[in-house]
Amino acid sequence: MIKLRSKRFCRSSSKLSGGSGNGNKIKGGEKGCCGGISEIKWELRPGGMLVQKRDTGESVGEGMITVRVSSTVSKWHDISIEATSTFGELKMILSLVTGLEPGEQRLLFKGKEREDGEYLHMVGVRDKDKVLLLEDPATKERKQYGLAGDQSIGAPFHTISV
Repeated sequence: MIKLRSKRFCRSSSKLSGGSGNGNKIKGGEKGCCGGISEIKWELRPGGMLVQKRDTGESVGEGMITVRVSSTVSKWHDISIEATSTFGELKMILSLVTGLEPGEQRLLFKGKEREDGEYLHMVGVRDKDKVLLLEDPATKERKQYGLAGDQSIGAPFHTISV
């Protein structure tokens, strides 16, 4: 049986500069335990995993990103949205801009259609990435023939009398 030593974590929120101190330093230039190491910050990812938060300002899943949504070759929209948003939330914003209802939209990123529940940052959408917006073919066909959403196209066959 092996006995493991427990580690001590500090709750201090102040950081000391690397140049000052009394020689009680560790690798990062910060003072030893409880003398100045900053508090460890945690974040909960959408999948439920608890991970240590990164110190850089460009942490995955943090802040606002700008996504370029292209509906045709010449039409595109720059949408600012939080990186932790879902494709369904992006569709809601696009419905205000394009006039297409969220159910009539299909969003493609990296060649794959994305579901409404998928998170932007989990799929890999970063700042200034491009997303393709397509109109649902069934909705396009109904609009073309002037049918409402709940009307049927018609009888499957017609009787011809001779």
